[in-house]
Amino acid sequence: MSKTAVRDDRTSRKLFDVKLLLGTAAVVALLGVSIFTGEYSIFSAEDGAQMFANTRIPRTVALILSGAAMAMSGLVMQLLTQNKFVEPSTTGTTEWAGLGLLVVLFFAPNSSILVKMVGAVVFSFVGAMIFFAFLRKVSLRSSLIVPIVGIMLGAVVSSVSTFFALQTNLLQNLGVWFAGSFTSVMVGQYEVLWLVLGVVVAVFFYADRLTVAGLGEEIATNVGLNYQRLLLIGTALIAISTGVVTVVVGSLPFLGLIVPNIVSMIRGDDLRSNLPWVCLTGIAVVTVCDLIARTIISPFEMPVSVVLGIVGALVFIAMIVRQRKNVR
Repeated sequence: MSKTAVRDDRTSRKLFDVKLLLGTAAVVALLGVSIFTGEYSIFSAEDGAQMFANTRIPRTVALILSGAAMAMSGLVMQLLTQNKFVEPSTTGTTEWAGLGLLVVLFFAPNSSILVKMVGAVVFSFVGAMIFFAFLRKVSLRSSLIVPIVGIMLGAVVSSVSTFFALQTNLLQNLGVWFAGSFTSVMVGQYEVLWLVLGVVVAVFFYADRLTVAGLGEEIATNVGLNYQRLLLIGTALIAISTGVVTVVVGSLPFLGLIVPNIVSMIRGDDLRSNLPWVCLTGIAVVTVCDLIARTIISPFEMPVSVVLGIVGALVFIAMIVRQRKNVR
């Protein structure tokens, strides 16, 4: 057996082991709890079966796809920047997607969800490229400065979005986008989310090359990779997942920051074997946060972005404190 075959065999064993099966079973059980949680009784009501098919199943599918996609987006962004503090919501990419959605709503208020998604994806791509261009032009010594710069860029874009929304009477739409929630996910409104499944597959396919690209243009070029092409591919994957999730669900802050770091702390930095765990953990985190949002003030429901924002901010602060201790 060749060395390559041996390495592939070892990678295959790491990717699919007993722990991963147990983790998958735990996430499936969590999704089972989610699908049967809700104020509307699907067992006693006459149209319970219809409500189950039209709302509960789409919501569960949306939890799976958006959780996996945003977690993978955060991982790709951290690979390309070699910085564990960045993800779409700390680099302004999510805010760019929201601005793109507003622009589409202004110029084509009756457009389909597919057109809205294209607008959000295009603006996300532009925003991510602006952030990467800024990083290439400016030499930043501290890894903490990078997300701070990204958050500042996001605040500027968010201010532009608010001004635009005020001038065009779209402030309510902006509020709906900002309050990311799975409440409105139902049949006919979530199907475009299946596109992010392609993003997840593409990240698996390009994982090794994106890792090398994250080491810098010189190293990537020396090993025969086209750095600029990989940067464009990585940015496109981030933009597609951010844009699609923003249109269907809204903003899911810090999800891409929390998940890759939790997986890395528990399993180390073996990227390829971590990929399925990043997907599973992303689904688990967003499902738990959604369950809290649905039950904490029952019979009412709060946006999942509120819970994610609190959890993400706590993890963000803990990471900063942990890094300062390691530096000392």
